[in-house]
Amino acid sequence: MSGGHDKAETDTPCSEVLGKLYTYIDGELEEGNCAEVREHLDGCSPCLDEYGLEEAVKKLVAKHCGCDPVPLDLRDKVLGRLAEARNEQLAREARAGSPGTPA
Repeated sequence: MSGGHDKAETDTPCSEVLGKLYTYIDGELEEGNCAEVREHLDGCSPCLDEYGLEEAVKKLVAKHCGCDPVPLDLRDKVLGRLAEARNEQLAREARAGSPGTPA
């Protein structure tokens, strides 16, 4: 995830959009949230790039690993790393939004 952007033309923080990205790609996001994500992606090229990358990875994994069951420990590790990355993005945004705090 890129740390060089905080918000697009919308009021939705990039970290919030990136946190919903997999659910959006999977078509499991509520319609109101889908519209919010689409609007953000339309105005934020770094998030749009991230979306394109995540979608490509998902398709590649589905193509080559679609029939193999995912080991639970691997799933837990991936979800844990995603949560860490999300928290790091939130911390960067908090530092960037605090006056007098270096980003």
